[in-house]
Amino acid sequence: MRRREFITLVGGAAAWPFAATGQQSAKVWRIGFLAGGARPTNFEGTAYSAFSRGMRELGYVEDQDFTVEWRFAESRFELLPTLAEELVRSNVDVIVVGLTVAIPVVQRATSTIPIVMAISTDPVGNGYVTSLAHPTGNVTGLASAQDELVSKQLQLVTLLVPNLQRIGFLLNQDNPTHTSGFKFLKEAAHQNHLAVVPAQVRNAQDLSGAFATLNQERVGVVIISGDAILFSHRHQIAEMALKLGLPTIFSQREYVEAGGLMSYGENLADFYRRATFYVDKLLKGAKPSELPVQQSTRFFTTLNRKTADALRLNVPMQLLVLADEVIE
Repeated sequence: MRRREFITLVGGAAAWPFAATGQQSAKVWRIGFLAGGARPTNFEGTAYSAFSRGMRELGYVEDQDFTVEWRFAESRFELLPTLAEELVRSNVDVIVVGLTVAIPVVQRATSTIPIVMAISTDPVGNGYVTSLAHPTGNVTGLASAQDELVSKQLQLVTLLVPNLQRIGFLLNQDNPTHTSGFKFLKEAAHQNHLAVVPAQVRNAQDLSGAFATLNQERVGVVIISGDAILFSHRHQIAEMALKLGLPTIFSQREYVEAGGLMSYGENLADFYRRATFYVDKLLKGAKPSELPVQQSTRFFTTLNRKTADALRLNVPMQLLVLADEVIE
C-alpha cells in the first residue's frame, strides 16, 4: 500500500516547468534513447513509459512532434558501441542515455549530438562532465547518489536483521561504477564493525554460484548494487535469496516489487521523466553547457511485508513508519 505520496525533488528543480509548453515547430524531433535492459513487450507500467509521459506533460505529442528511437542492449554491454553508432547514424537530434556505463560509449560515438544522462553515477569523478554546475562539451543531465546510499541501507537493514556480522555485496564485475559503490560500502561497514563479502557476476548464469558463495560465507544480509543486468534478473535474484533465507536490500523499488525484501534509493522512472526537461530545453536551442547537472535529493524506502514474513523477520514499527511504501 502507498504510505506517502511520492514527491521527488531533483536538486533545486522541484518547480521545473512541466506545464504544457507545446511544440511550436513543424519539425518532428528524433530522440534516441539507449537503455541497458531488455526491450519490454509493453512499455506501459515500466520506467521507460515515464519518459513518454514527461514529454506529454511538456506539451509534445508522440509521432506528431517527436519520435523515439529506442535501443536496448538486452543486458549485453558489449552491444553498447554498436547501438550508440546506430543512433548517431540515424541523425537523432538528442540522445538520452539510461545507464551510466553507456555514457562514455555515446561520448565516443559523437561530440556534436547533445547527450542527456537520464541517470549517472559520479559524472564528475568518472570524467563525463567537468563539473555539475558548468558541464562542458555535449553532455548534461541527472546524477544519482546511489554510491552514497549504502550507509543508510545498512542502518535500515539492521532494524530488520539485528546482530549483523557479515554483509554480502552482489555486483556486476563488468560495471566500472560498482568499484566506487564497493568502496563506500566497505567504509560504512568498517564504521559499524561489519565484514563485507563481495560476490561478482557477469550474467544470469553466474547468479547461482554467487548466491552459493554468499550462503557459504554465512552473510546475514545481501546488498544488491544497481545495475542493468541485475535489474533484468531481479525476479531470479529475489527467488534465490528467499530460497536461501537471505534478506536483501536494493536501491530501487522494482526489486522489492519482484519479491526482494527492502529498498532504499531513488525512483528510476522519475529520473526518466525529468530527463525530458533537458530534452525540451535542448530541442529549443539550449546548449548542454548551459544546463547544470542536477543531483537527486529525495529517496524512497519500500518494504515487502510478504517477503519479511517468509523470512520470519519481525518488522519493527519504526521501519513501518519510515517506509514510503509497504507491499503486502
